[in-house]
Amino acid sequence: MNILVIFRIAFRALARNKMRSALTMLGIVIGVSAVIAMVSIGQGAQAQVQEQIANVGTNLLFVGAGSQNVGGVRSGTGATNSNRLTVEDIEAIRREIPSVAMASPTVNTRAQLVFGNQNWNTQVQGVNEQFPQIKKWGVASGEFFTEADLRTAARVIVLGQTVAESLYPGTDPIGQMVRVRELPFRVIGVMKAKGQDAGGRDQDDTAFAPFTAVQKKLLSITYVQFAHVSAISPAATYTAQEQITELLRQRHKLAPNEENDFFVRNLTDVAEAADESNRIMTILLGCIAGVSLIVGGIGIMNIMLVSVTERTREIGIRMAVGARSSAVRKQFLIESIVLSLTGGAIGIVFGIAVSFLIPMIFGWRTLISLLWIVVSAIVSIVVGVLFGYYPARKASGLDPIDALRYE
Repeated sequence: MNILVIFRIAFRALARNKMRSALTMLGIVIGVSAVIAMVSIGQGAQAQVQEQIANVGTNLLFVGAGSQNVGGVRSGTGATNSNRLTVEDIEAIRREIPSVAMASPTVNTRAQLVFGNQNWNTQVQGVNEQFPQIKKWGVASGEFFTEADLRTAARVIVLGQTVAESLYPGTDPIGQMVRVRELPFRVIGVMKAKGQDAGGRDQDDTAFAPFTAVQKKLLSITYVQFAHVSAISPAATYTAQEQITELLRQRHKLAPNEENDFFVRNLTDVAEAADESNRIMTILLGCIAGVSLIVGGIGIMNIMLVSVTERTREIGIRMAVGARSSAVRKQFLIESIVLSLTGGAIGIVFGIAVSFLIPMIFGWRTLISLLWIVVSAIVSIVVGVLFGYYPARKASGLDPIDALRYE
């Protein structure tokens, strides 16, 4: 029997009960569309996290003061021993560790910034001239401060976009003076918009000044709270982490049995953990949605068994006039595949449509994967074959005489 003839007969048989065929396909439609939509949500979230981590820097390490264990109680950053991290420590890291490309001593404080009748409370970060390269954060207008500004503890400041728009709405802030805790600072630059970080914090709601100026004029300290360190490559972060730990233990003269009075945090670990978490979540969402495909396949099997019972006499007539068992089996198997494949095609369209609607309605990012569309189409065919084989085998195994007598 010609394959095209078999398909024509299959479509004709399914068209006899349009509502039943449509309801049977509904399970496949829901399953396929759910898989595509859920996976697109998961991959969208994964891509968003990866972008946020890339904005921070995949070869970045944080070196912070604190983390001393006293009597079983571990203290963190800002503890009594937080003055143990010095500018000289950071300079030694940059100078003596070959796996480190750049390093910036950092001190933070919150301050009220005032310009005219405008004021804004924000975080003021004291960093060095290498900070924009370390964080991969460019300047939108003006310029960043220089090494000369650090040596003289110059009162210059670079604003984040949020701070600039709040203090200087509709005007150019470059060259303007702003009061930081009543001390005048000259605005020399505005950073590019960075957006929110993975925790939802506005990264543009900050300002940057030479760390020497923040140390002396805003905090009156000589130590460093923490440092941003950039390794020469993402792979070198692990080596750099070990070398920094060893170097600081030597510089702080810590005995082998003493706890570190500092910590070194590797953002590559954070990035890999977040990526793995999102990948597992995407697979989990896809598997949950895939249950609908199994339910849809069971629906196909059920309807095909009903169809075999209803068409028993027709099967007997075909066998009586010379149709082989293989032809009958192929006929019902193709009907099952047509049901699942048609449902899969409709499900793919619905899944793509839902993936486009989700960002508009909920604001969630989605990323449609061509791979998962192809996988969904293949799974639809596999479901049709697996759940259609038993009814097709049952139809081909009918005795022609008994089938002709069936009422």
